[in-house]
Amino acid sequence: MIDSTDTELDRHREGNADAAVLGDVKARMAEAGVEYVYYQVVTLSGRVVGKVVPAAHLGRIVENGIRAHPGFIGDLQVDRRGDILSGDAERGEVVMLPDPDTFGVLPWDTRTGFFFCRMYEPPHAPGEAAGRPVPLDVRGNLRRVHDGFHDRTGLRMRSGCEPEVTWSVPGVATSHRPGTAHPLLHIEQMERLRPVYQKVIGYGRALGLDMSEGNCEGPGQLELNWMFDLVEHTADRLILHRQICRRVARELGVAVSFMPKPANDELGNGCHHNISLWEGERNILVDPNAAGLHLTPRGRHALGGILAHTAASTAVMAPTVNSYKRLCDEGGFAPVRVDWGLDNKTCAVRLPDNGRLEIKTPDAMVNPYLSHAVLIAAIEDGLKNGIDPGPPRDRETTGPTPFGALPTTLKEALDRFADDPVVARGLGSESADLFLRLKTLEWERFCCAVTDWEHAMYGEEGC
Repeated sequence: MIDSTDTELDRHREGNADAAVLGDVKARMAEAGVEYVYYQVVTLSGRVVGKVVPAAHLGRIVENGIRAHPGFIGDLQVDRRGDILSGDAERGEVVMLPDPDTFGVLPWDTRTGFFFCRMYEPPHAPGEAAGRPVPLDVRGNLRRVHDGFHDRTGLRMRSGCEPEVTWSVPGVATSHRPGTAHPLLHIEQMERLRPVYQKVIGYGRALGLDMSEGNCEGPGQLELNWMFDLVEHTADRLILHRQICRRVARELGVAVSFMPKPANDELGNGCHHNISLWEGERNILVDPNAAGLHLTPRGRHALGGILAHTAASTAVMAPTVNSYKRLCDEGGFAPVRVDWGLDNKTCAVRLPDNGRLEIKTPDAMVNPYLSHAVLIAAIEDGLKNGIDPGPPRDRETTGPTPFGALPTTLKEALDRFADDPVVARGLGSESADLFLRLKTLEWERFCCAVTDWEHAMYGEEGC
């Protein structure tokens, strides 16, 4: 029985000990012939890390979890003094405890299964830290943020992502020659990428992604979507989608890139987030009595919150140096201003149809646990303070928007991020601080790197 002295680790353990839950997992393992299991978590940068354990140890791991030094949360990055940014070497290990409802079997090797885990301080941690969630656990944080949002507003957020990925496949053009037909939606390019999309869709369906529709956009670029769901499930599925793409690339002997802007003069890889807000089974963005594209009053305030914090959240949505090449050079298909429009693809937020808002700043390198947590925080601020998004932008609109422009570099985005307490609240203070330190270090390293552009401009041929 749970009492008032139980920690969140204790409550997670007790849930894992449910005989029906554990029995279902064991039955699925036996049916598939699972021999090995990955117990995995997601780092601040979106990498998947963890340990592999023989399946026979399921009972022990479900009850006790596995231990690891939390330096992996920050990808074991060190500052210029050589100190580990996400915990020094003397820092104690954390407990990674699996969520049984995330169990899956790798369709390309059914001897191997996996769980997503959440992280906790160990029971022997000093004082009140014992058994509490690790603040730097981005996956656990999203669940806590979403639950808190629901407790305060009665709402849940659902989302669907549009992940764009670039494939380098023999026989598929890697660039578009101006003056010729663009490969956007071209079925011939889809045909040449057929081995890729069939494997990605097949593996996605096997792992529980309700694959819906897909298309090609730029040269070698595929966007393969699945149906929307609660944000915590969508975030897990986006991570799985990336793992699937990497596996398919290895199987086919081709290259895959999630780089936001893999080439000059070509469309970048975005990951638009389509969101809706639900009160039970009712989408509060929709007024059934209104005609045309519209938002309800609460929907407008939610949108106002998103716009008010878009510039500050861009560091999360577009988290790399390369991200800002996409946001400044897309021929109008990627946003440069903080604005919104009715089915207007130039805007940072688009109302494509009643019931959902399309957030266009996220790119293919986004960490979905961070992006959704920030969106929830911004929406709650908009609802609480009745933030007005202003009128939608259209062809007749001129001049600056009330919310300004998007940052043009990672450094500018980090400065805006550092000045916005609402965005920091979405990530939690510790994650926000570590994110800022990691990304500032990334920017500094970029500034110290000599690039091909510099050689072309200032080298022998450029003199």
